[in-house]
Amino acid sequence: MEFRRIHNLPPYAFAEVNARKIEARRRGEDVVDLGFGNPDIPSPPVAIDKLIEAAQNPRNHRYSVSRGLPNLRRAVSDRYRRRFGVELDPETEVINTIGAKEGLSHLLWALLQPGDVAIVPEPSYPIHIYAPVLTGAEVRRAPITDDYFDVLERMFVESWPKPRVIIVSFPHNPTTTCVDISFFEQLVTFAHQHGVFLIHDFAYADISFDGYEPPSLLQVEGGREVGVELYTMTKGHSMPGWRVGFVVGNHEAVAALGKLKSYLDYGTFQPIQIASIVALNEGDAYVKEVNEIYKGRRDTLIDGLCRIGWEIEAPKGTMFVWAEIPESYREMGSLDFSFHLLSAAAVAVSPGVGFGDEGEGHVRFALVENEHRIGQAVRGIRRALDGL
Repeated sequence: MEFRRIHNLPPYAFAEVNARKIEARRRGEDVVDLGFGNPDIPSPPVAIDKLIEAAQNPRNHRYSVSRGLPNLRRAVSDRYRRRFGVELDPETEVINTIGAKEGLSHLLWALLQPGDVAIVPEPSYPIHIYAPVLTGAEVRRAPITDDYFDVLERMFVESWPKPRVIIVSFPHNPTTTCVDISFFEQLVTFAHQHGVFLIHDFAYADISFDGYEPPSLLQVEGGREVGVELYTMTKGHSMPGWRVGFVVGNHEAVAALGKLKSYLDYGTFQPIQIASIVALNEGDAYVKEVNEIYKGRRDTLIDGLCRIGWEIEAPKGTMFVWAEIPESYREMGSLDFSFHLLSAAAVAVSPGVGFGDEGEGHVRFALVENEHRIGQAVRGIRRALDGL
C-alpha cells in the first residue's frame, strides 16, 4: 500500500545520534544531552496549581472548543498588548492551537495545495520544510544570510509559479539569527506589493538576552493584513508538554484555520487551557526568570568553549547556541563530528546537516541542562578536542 502524504518525508534527521546516545546511557555512560531542544525548566507553579484545581472539576472533562476558550484568547491578546503594544481582537484575530507545529501544519492545509510554492528558511526547523511538503506544495529554501531580505526578494522574483507563502522565524532556530523591526517593515511592504502571505513562527518571542527585544511582525503597520504569527507558551513559559500555541493576526487566515480545525479536533484539554490563562495573566515575572536561567547557561557554555579555544558568538535569542565546527575537525562533517563528541566527550549535540544542507559545518547546542552539567560538558569537549 502507498502512504501518499508521507512518502516524501525522510527519516528523522537526528534519529541516529539519539540512538547512539541511548546506547551510551545503557552502557552506563553519563551523557550530557545538549541535542534535543526539550526545555527542562519547570512550568510556572501557578499554572500547575490551577491545572490540578481545574482537572478536579468534572465539567472540564468534556469536549472543549477548537478555537480555544474565550478567556484564553483574551489572555494572549492582553499578553501581546503588554509585550508588543499590539491590539488583537480575541474573537477574530486569535485562535488556540495544539502547539505551534499543529497550528502551522493545519494553517498551511488551508493556504496551500499541490502546485503552490512556499519559501522557507534554511537551515530550518524541520516542520518549516515538511509542513508545506505535506500539503503537496513545492518548497524553495532561502539560505539564512546577513542579507536575508534580499535573498527572499530575489528568490521570489526568480520563482515560477510565484510563491504563495513565505515562512520566516526570528529569533531563528537553529542559527539563533535575530532581526530588528526594519526587517519586518521591508517584508510587509514586499508582501503588499506582491500579494504573498507571511507566516512568522515566533516560537522564541520570549527568549532574548543582553537588552535585545525580538520584534513582532504585527508591530508593523499593515502586518496583519498580509500575515499571521505563531506564538507559543513552550519556551518563555516553559510549558512544552502542555501543547499550547496560538495563531494570531490576519482575521481571514484565523477564520480559515478555525473552520478546518472544527472538523479535526476539539481543542486542548480544558484544564490545560484554564491553567494557561493564569500563566499568561500572571506569568510575566516567570518569563523573566526563565530568560535569566537560559542566559546563565548560555554564558557558561560560551565562556567555557572560548577558554578551550572554540570561539563562538553569544546568541541574542533562543535557547540554543549555533557553533561552527572547529577548523581542524571540519572535514569530518557535522554528523561524524556529533558522533565524535558523543563518544569522546559524552556530550550529545545536533548535527547542523539535520537542519538542511546549509547547516553543514555546524552543530547546535540546546541549553537544556543546568550550568553544572554544562560545565561538565565543556570539560568533556576539552578532552575530545585536545590540541584545538
